[in-house]
Amino acid sequence: MNAALPGQALPRWRRAVLKVGSNLLAADGGGLTDRYAAALAGFVAASHAAGRQVVLVSSGAVAAGRALLREHAPAAGDLAARQALAALGQAPMIALWQSLSARPVAQVLLTHDDLRNRRRYLNARATLRGLLALDVLPVVNENDTVAVDELKLGDNDNLAAIVAALVDADLLLIASDVDALYDADPRRNPRAAPVTRVPALTPDVLAMAGGSGSAVGTGGMRTKLEAAGKAAAAGIPTALFGGRDEAVVRALAEGRLHGTLVDASASRMQARKYWLRHAPAAAGRIRVDAGAARALAGGRASLLPGGVADALGEFHRGDLVEIVDADGKAVARGLSQYAAGEVRRLAGRHSRDIGAVLGYSYGSEVVHRDDLVTLAGAGTTGGIEA
Repeated sequence: MNAALPGQALPRWRRAVLKVGSNLLAADGGGLTDRYAAALAGFVAASHAAGRQVVLVSSGAVAAGRALLREHAPAAGDLAARQALAALGQAPMIALWQSLSARPVAQVLLTHDDLRNRRRYLNARATLRGLLALDVLPVVNENDTVAVDELKLGDNDNLAAIVAALVDADLLLIASDVDALYDADPRRNPRAAPVTRVPALTPDVLAMAGGSGSAVGTGGMRTKLEAAGKAAAAGIPTALFGGRDEAVVRALAEGRLHGTLVDASASRMQARKYWLRHAPAAAGRIRVDAGAARALAGGRASLLPGGVADALGEFHRGDLVEIVDADGKAVARGLSQYAAGEVRRLAGRHSRDIGAVLGYSYGSEVVHRDDLVTLAGAGTTGGIEA
């Protein structure tokens, strides 16, 4: 353990996203290895035993695919070949994590387009939440076989930040072969000093980061800080640490970080509620009865079909819509799990009837409480309720 990195308390968390890079999974010039992954899997298991949830974002598929082909592996610069290597390496990468986990492991392949499209965003979140509810370990990776732009320009650090916001995580953990952010490149400057805490990602802080230091990965410290910035904007702090040091990894399970902590710019709930309140809403609205309006005003209720009176105008599944009372006064805003036509068909019905009415179900709520914000003056004080 680096003596220059004293332990500091991790923020309190119940759900975290852990990103593990290729440089921790790929042996030098070979295939995947559990040399460092075993300790990280132990941290995941210890967290689960403590009642916490972890979503794993894992690199390593391209490196695993290249190792399987050995001397027949194509050149690294050929994009189509890298896509093929990613497809080939996904199975051994998942197999590695399953071999290290007593719980079932599920593979979830995403592209950034899945997370930009509101309907696919909700579908991806519902899948991940469902896996966590089943005590399954989700292992997320970019769908590199089709994500051309992501393979050319992207990395799993930024995907991990997006996934952290997707699952409403309390903490983003990024494991790499570098034990912290340094004020200069420690490989070239022996006087480089670690930075244990970053209150805000200023241009000066970003200037400390260099490029990729790994022969098999696509991201360096710069991308890790960019990911931390995305997480911070969503109200999620980020911990950067060295995944090759077992003592550092064990300390995480005890709530101690030997690395760099990047603070969030606001609380997770504040960031999400601010976005829900101020983002442009769809033209359509959902009208609710008096009982539902009172329940929503409390700030802790989901909108169920039984409280819906009608859907006004048109909107799609995943759209941000206003929720109004019988007088047309806006009482809340939220992401609708159903399109306007579906909401009209479900109005006044019990949640258990959704499948029978529609022939399918996206969940028992029209708007889940995690996707809903109460508006000022709607029977509350302080403007927004959690």
